[in-house]
Amino acid sequence: MVDPRMLSPQARDLVDIVDRFALATAGVLHAVVLSSDGLLVTGSSSLSPDNAERFAATASGVLALATTSGALFGFGGYEQTIMRFEAGFLFVTAVTADCALAVAARKDCDMRTVAFEMAQFALRAGHYLTPGVRGELRAVLAS
Repeated sequence: MVDPRMLSPQARDLVDIVDRFALATAGVLHAVVLSSDGLLVTGSSSLSPDNAERFAATASGVLALATTSGALFGFGGYEQTIMRFEAGFLFVTAVTADCALAVAARKDCDMRTVAFEMAQFALRAGHYLTPGVRGELRAVLAS
């Protein structure tokens, strides 16, 4: 999706972490990191650039709906949304205050394992999501 030679070490690490997450987590089909405004930060190599952008935009709608609903009822900060479909799941998990990880997974995935691995991802990757790294990846995606 992104040519790693064009990236700083921090941005390259983030791209690698997302790809490794998608490849190593059983049942995961695709993963994207998005900013809260719906912009794609990076996505797994299993997605075309266009589909990664669409996935990020869709996931930001889920994030906005869940965040607003939680605030309405005084439920505190957003953590995770899981949506179940006939043939799979969509997970959206907060990584930082303004970024999230969205994952599409097969129906036969172990939901607890995917949710746990997403939480581990947030711990490993959160410090990479600085404004500088996000801007760098956005610029590369736009070129």
